[in-house]
Amino acid sequence: MPDQPLATDNHVVREFVVPDSADGLRIDLFLTQVCDGFSRSQIRLAVQDDGGEINGRVVRPSFKVRSGQRVRFRLPEPASDDTVPENIPLDILYEDDGLVVINKPAGMVVHPARGNWTGTLTSALAFRFQSLSDVGGPTRPGIVHRLDRDTSGVIAVAKNNAVHLHLAAQWHDRKVTKTYFAITAGRLDRDRDWIHAPIGRHPYQRDKQAIRENHESSKPASTFYEVMTRHGRVTQVKVSPKTGRTHQIRVHLAHIGCPILCDRLYAGHAVLTRSALARAAGQPLAADQPPDALEGSTTADPDEIILDRQALHAHQLTLFNPQTQSEMTFTAPLPADLRRVIELLS
Repeated sequence: MPDQPLATDNHVVREFVVPDSADGLRIDLFLTQVCDGFSRSQIRLAVQDDGGEINGRVVRPSFKVRSGQRVRFRLPEPASDDTVPENIPLDILYEDDGLVVINKPAGMVVHPARGNWTGTLTSALAFRFQSLSDVGGPTRPGIVHRLDRDTSGVIAVAKNNAVHLHLAAQWHDRKVTKTYFAITAGRLDRDRDWIHAPIGRHPYQRDKQAIRENHESSKPASTFYEVMTRHGRVTQVKVSPKTGRTHQIRVHLAHIGCPILCDRLYAGHAVLTRSALARAAGQPLAADQPPDALEGSTTADPDEIILDRQALHAHQLTLFNPQTQSEMTFTAPLPADLRRVIELLS
């Protein structure tokens, strides 16, 4: 018999002792069998987010349990069983009967999670569309893949389960092409190159990932980059991840000494002022005017904050649309904040 579930820190915590009949099962399959009310996909995601422990040790979803082991399972508890629809405007790049492609703004969380129960993309989708896939569970309607909260750009959404599964298979088989635009706090000397480095959980900080060789949490990760322009110690770069690890582009660029501008976790700063950009680029303070400058004003404020989120944008997404039976490419134009940084650099 399982222990009584505990509610703590917006999570449900349950503990089980593995019976003989479950010996050798993957931990995500075992937990699906013993935890009522949660799908295997929900449980797998929770385990990936450090939600599963064996005898006090965090394990991956593929870990095989053994008879007599004590399993502790920590699942984020949503504010409700279903996504709450909210009337939030959406920038729709494409829509048909099975697929929707959105240009997600920076600052929007994709799905509800601890500390972000409202204002999410899924809440906006639930309000806008009557039908969305439910493969990912009630709190992730339509969500096939994710973007970090402060990453803007293209994200695909499935209206039904058939399209969802087809798209998910493309992601799994790495048949989807993703192109990002980034501005780095560092000079990339090579015009183009591959970064091959395994990514796993950070040893001390739960919200970070890290380059970790030969660690049980590590997975192979590959990223290709191509320099667009250089401005002193600032580089505009086009990035194409070939794998889809959490924070992959951010971790890989930081690993080679060029973290993304304003990346709080990996660059060590969360805002960029006009003067800081000028110093990094080795340029005099630009004399252009901020959007809210008074007419006739000619003074540039060196302390003006020109960017307050990571300079990363999902620019293009190419996939096979099962609805139209054709390959399609979707493009999200650069948002105003990144365009302004580029204008100041130029």
